[in-house]
Amino acid sequence: MNILIVGPSWVGDMVMAQTLFVCLKQRHPDCQIDVLAPEWSRPILERMPEVREALSFPVGHGVLDMATRRTIAQSLRGRYQQAILLPNSLKSALVPFFAGIPKRTGWRGEMRFGLLNDMRKLDKQRYPLMIERFMALAFEPGVELPETYPKPSLRIVEETRDAALARFGLALDRPVLALCPGAEFGESKRWPAAHFAKVAEAKIREGWQVWLFGSKNDHAVGAEILQALIPGLREEALNLAGETSLAEAIDLLSCADAVVSNDSGLMHVAAALARPLVSVYGSTSPAFTPPLSDQVEIVRLGLDCSPCFDRTCRFGHNNCMRELEPRLVIEALRRLLPQSVEVR
Repeated sequence: MNILIVGPSWVGDMVMAQTLFVCLKQRHPDCQIDVLAPEWSRPILERMPEVREALSFPVGHGVLDMATRRTIAQSLRGRYQQAILLPNSLKSALVPFFAGIPKRTGWRGEMRFGLLNDMRKLDKQRYPLMIERFMALAFEPGVELPETYPKPSLRIVEETRDAALARFGLALDRPVLALCPGAEFGESKRWPAAHFAKVAEAKIREGWQVWLFGSKNDHAVGAEILQALIPGLREEALNLAGETSLAEAIDLLSCADAVVSNDSGLMHVAAALARPLVSVYGSTSPAFTPPLSDQVEIVRLGLDCSPCFDRTCRFGHNNCMRELEPRLVIEALRRLLPQSVEVR
């Protein structure tokens, strides 16, 4: 049985989609899973043992480009018995329909009647978590989900990890604190740079080194964090935001002894790498997309106005993040790492 997954468009969602792949493999051990998704997601999918092939989808998010969709569909015709769609958009249903895939499964969404022939009606009360909504598509409607949910787990190849370390001249002679200060969703999800700097300072004084991760858009906030450190400490931190590929970021994050992250794609990557993780929440909620790991401390204030899920604070103060003091994160790190991490 060959199954085509139409993948999501965000890093964190793609990581969480692995829960669906695991459930499919549990139900159909001999099935082959291919994922049609944006090219940027290839490093994630290549680190999932359940995925046979990552198929590049060259159409940008929100772009129709019917001709390209038909061309892709023609190349897929006759190869799959089922397609499972994770996005809820009409556009995401076009390729499986044009490809004539016999069974096309997904949640009822944006006017997809006729495009899907296994359309499910989502009960948000029954499936409050995103991973539950993904996993449920692996089963027949109404079937109870497994009692123990699978957790995403990205595999790391030692050779590529070592190549990334060598490229940036990084050594593992001291414990590594990884900071992920970005969040593509919007400013409301970002803990202040000054707060990240306080955490970095505390760990550097304990003998740690600090690596900062993110996209090109996060390089400036990484530079701001470094600038907030005094000379003598600043040299123990390295801003890798925008400098690494996603593949290199995943491999280097696997080396971290602890991670502090906003609610972002890299937070889910760190969880899937089983790194001790402190997740900082403000405008969003861990009740929908929590980091899926056994070594997680979630830090949030729970103000009356949060979670609001706004990209920018509607009141202009961003208190849910600004008033979340660095000491709360430092204390969470100590709970995660009760024993001193040895210098390697």
